[in-house]
Amino acid sequence: MLTVETRQAVNPEYAKTLDTSGLRKHFLAEDMFRVGEIRLVYTHYDRFVMGGAVPGDAPLTLDKVEETKTPLFLDRREMGIVNIGETGTVAAGAQTYTLNRGDVLYLGAGSGAVTFAGKGRFYITSCPAHRSLPARLITAAESKEVKMGASETSNKRTINQFIHPLVMESCQLVLGYTTLEDGSVWNTIPSHIHDRRMEAYLYFGMDQKSRVLHLMGEPQETRHLFISNEQGALSPPWSIHSGAGIGSYTFIWAMAGDNVDYTDMDFIQPEDLK
Repeated sequence: MLTVETRQAVNPEYAKTLDTSGLRKHFLAEDMFRVGEIRLVYTHYDRFVMGGAVPGDAPLTLDKVEETKTPLFLDRREMGIVNIGETGTVAAGAQTYTLNRGDVLYLGAGSGAVTFAGKGRFYITSCPAHRSLPARLITAAESKEVKMGASETSNKRTINQFIHPLVMESCQLVLGYTTLEDGSVWNTIPSHIHDRRMEAYLYFGMDQKSRVLHLMGEPQETRHLFISNEQGALSPPWSIHSGAGIGSYTFIWAMAGDNVDYTDMDFIQPEDLK
């Protein structure tokens, strides 16, 4: 029922030596959504965890995870859950929350065991937390919506901010998602890095044959990953993260690190990339 894969942190000098299979091994998160299972990737980038829970016909409970060395997974962690499937429920702390597609649930440290049920496909993000904050269900309508980009640069998009200082308080987790408008393909342009935080992407809403060309690496040593539906990418603090997709797609971005300042980033203009 529970599978946990550990990813060690990779420094930029070593990353330069990796071939395609090496890059995918360290930075691509595959096969996180299996019916009847909880599958997690435990990373050594700010101890961030990403993964999926797909209950199917029976509820799934996330309680003890050996990698954290705590009695329960959320004893010293906070969690952000996004439902990318049909309507489902998440129960924690004697409360049950109904999540429609696109809704986000925040659970603070000490929330106890978490049970997933229904037809949802639940994307899980988690990072260490220094104090407990109240749980909150945030619907898509309650998110902070930001319009960015332009058709002329093929990056017209809508950003929905959920676990974000403008919407609610968290310890260090920041989360939202970005949807490209019809005819636009580029996300997160211009590229940027933020040395004080790592980031993880999950791409979804794609058809079977579509792919996103996800750009990563140092600005002067760029690399790429071809990513399919419901796959994720780990972005170290030293790496850019942007990309272009074939057809429509949405990506969930989640960050953890020293601060929760969404604008704390260093932009890299396209003419400065190599």
